[in-house]
Amino acid sequence: MKKYKHLLFDLDRTLYDFDNNNRKTLLDVFEKYGLKEKGVPSFDDFFEVYKPINFQLWQQYKKKEITKEKLNLSRFSKTLEVFGLNHGLEKDISIDYVSLSPLQTKLLPDTHEVLAYLQKRYKLHIITNGFEEVQYLKIKRCSLEKYFTHIITSESAGAQKPALKIFDYALEKIRAVPGECLIIGDDPESDIRGGLQAGIDQVWIAQAGETTPVKPTFQIKQLKELMDFL
Repeated sequence: MKKYKHLLFDLDRTLYDFDNNNRKTLLDVFEKYGLKEKGVPSFDDFFEVYKPINFQLWQQYKKKEITKEKLNLSRFSKTLEVFGLNHGLEKDISIDYVSLSPLQTKLLPDTHEVLAYLQKRYKLHIITNGFEEVQYLKIKRCSLEKYFTHIITSESAGAQKPALKIFDYALEKIRAVPGECLIIGDDPESDIRGGLQAGIDQVWIAQAGETTPVKPTFQIKQLKELMDFL
């Protein structure tokens, strides 16, 4: 195996249990603003409407078609509109969501064990597309900062994964060349295709039944498998 010096970790859905934490935050917001009493049948209904709206807006944000402020406001205004709610709640909800979401601290299984093991062998770094202020707070509250030498965000790089610009920025920041690095992430487009385009080997943490036309350097099902070959 090639001898790596630097491991670049994605954050959400790779280390941080984004799906469970996000659902909990949205439930807190749903209850705080009494959305059921205002006409939304249930939280599940709200969540199922929100998910595709949020996804589409994130795709636009990645292409720089909208600002992060537009993304954050529109995902709630568009969701509330589906339920006929036009009470001007979206601004307060969007502010609360951004402030509350990084307070959730559930990590994916074995995160601390794996990072502690790898830290003794490699330089570890984060490379993430999430909002900078949110991601830094997540990392701090989950006690992850002790493992990482650099935190590279799309906002600081001026580009989102899979753009080559963010990987070039990361390599310059950590003072490395592509062959010394390995990127580990869950997203076959942002992490795997992005790494491939930058000449960086990749580890894809694949969800059950998930496929990708991009062949990663390594493919695993759970984080702890990294300890088998790194």
